[in-house]
Amino acid sequence: MKTCHFDMLETGAANRLSYKLPRKNFLFVFLIIAYNFGDKGNEHMNQDEKDEFLNAAQELFRTSFVENHLNNTLKLGRIERFNINPFLVPYLSQFAYGNKDPESIAKVLLYPRVLGTSANTSFGNFIQKLCTKLKDTYPSSTSGMDIEFVDTFDGRKKYCQLKAGPETINKDDVDPIVRSFKSARKLIRTNSGNVLPEDFIVGVCYGDRKSLSANYKRIENEGYPIYIGKEFWRHLTGDDGFYQDLIDKLSDVARCIDASAELEQVLDKLTESIKNS
Repeated sequence: MKTCHFDMLETGAANRLSYKLPRKNFLFVFLIIAYNFGDKGNEHMNQDEKDEFLNAAQELFRTSFVENHLNNTLKLGRIERFNINPFLVPYLSQFAYGNKDPESIAKVLLYPRVLGTSANTSFGNFIQKLCTKLKDTYPSSTSGMDIEFVDTFDGRKKYCQLKAGPETINKDDVDPIVRSFKSARKLIRTNSGNVLPEDFIVGVCYGDRKSLSANYKRIENEGYPIYIGKEFWRHLTGDDGFYQDLIDKLSDVARCIDASAELEQVLDKLTESIKNS
């Protein structure tokens, strides 16, 4: 697979101020504590932190998503890797290529897997890893949740299910998501007290509110917010331009990827496997 090299920026973590607190000036003590801790969730990502994260995102995309996608693709050279619908596959081969030759059938099987199912699975894993590299964001230990983060808007801890895009759930997913939010809220209230329905959210990694499916809107109607695309990343980082900057950074990686030769080799192997089946 052809790739190109990226020079990663080296940025240091921002230094934090330390304070020597006077023992008797209780008002002063209170103000310093409030400054350092009371509004911590509203701290926005500074430029050094942003540059460091975006460069790390590039490297993670290359090593986690691209390499996993390629490795999964290379496993598809045998007919046994596919559950073939004998009613539909011959029709799709005839529809797309005008014949039912082994190579045409191999294309019908291979291309949707490589460019659809496999890529979507790898992308979902990548996004979850990526989010947990942000400040105040970490994998959730709460059943049914993917990540937890401190919202840069209201400073409250959010419990989040991650979804890739605006149409990635169907109607049968809605009730289980709502039930998982209700169960999590009940458990957290029992263990640690104050938690609101709006602290449980679905984070949709790309898209906009106009493109949200009716299934997501049903979840919002139950009182659980949906953060999507630019809005989602703004709640995570406090940066209005972060979403587009992330797209641009990952696009830089994509422009350097060419796995066409590997895909052709897998197609040839699968074609031979179909001939011999």
